[in-house]
Amino acid sequence: MICVTGAGGTLSSEVIRQLEQKAPFRAAYFSDKAAESARARGIDAVVIDYNQPETLRAAFQGCERLFLLGPNALNQTELELNAVEAAKAAGVRHIVKQSVMGAAEEAYSLANIHRPVEKAIEASGLAWTFLRPNSFMQNTVTFMAQTIRAEGAFYSASGQARISHVDVRDIAAVAVTALRAPGHEGRIFTLSGPEALTYDDMADELSKALGRDIRHISLPPADLKAGMLAEGMPAAIADRMLDLERYFRDNRASRITEDVRQVTGREPRRFAEYVQATKATGVWNVEVAPAAN
Repeated sequence: MICVTGAGGTLSSEVIRQLEQKAPFRAAYFSDKAAESARARGIDAVVIDYNQPETLRAAFQGCERLFLLGPNALNQTELELNAVEAAKAAGVRHIVKQSVMGAAEEAYSLANIHRPVEKAIEASGLAWTFLRPNSFMQNTVTFMAQTIRAEGAFYSASGQARISHVDVRDIAAVAVTALRAPGHEGRIFTLSGPEALTYDDMADELSKALGRDIRHISLPPADLKAGMLAEGMPAAIADRMLDLERYFRDNRASRITEDVRQVTGREPRRFAEYVQATKATGVWNVEVAPAAN
């Protein structure tokens, strides 16, 4: 049995989609409503609270393998460490952890969140596999689609940094392989797309696919933070995201790796393919302002 945490999120929901009909699994959600909806679809679903380790131990009971993806919280490291201890107590044998590109160097805030958890897993006596993906292509929808629809523009503080964004479907394919097939224990996979693009390049790809002009606007970090705060993002999370932008500007995220191909046997998807795949969903459609009364 495989347990998948963060089951309602972008990556874990794709892991679940790829696991269906392939292996028995349990989906661990953060909300009762999401778990109930999953049960209605015939999924073995449970609710976990990282602040309550007993819920983690109950969820992991009977599972040999765990896909670990913690919540985006200020104390994410502490919460994931709770999960590692619960996994040991529940008899989990192998943890596949989603981490981040560059975790070993601990050169930016997200790496500083994930590397202590990696170290704890390494010291736990459990088998492990670490996935260290670059930024998700899906983030263009999660964080940028609203302004793309409304303004024909999206914003960053990355300047002309090149980033080898990776499609979540490719990350999930690696995760599912590591969860199901032997031989991936003690391995670290750094996952990227096949090209390192600037956000201007990505705006060009969006423009071609959508048939209208899409612009990337690079802002000073302070201005981008002001926008994040205005949208209700907590200051500490905004600072975390700005530090990621700094990491991009330092050209630390342009690395292209072969790990997706080596694990899955096929090339990772290009950004243009991702845009075409999402175009039919309407997520990029222009927002129409309501008529005045």
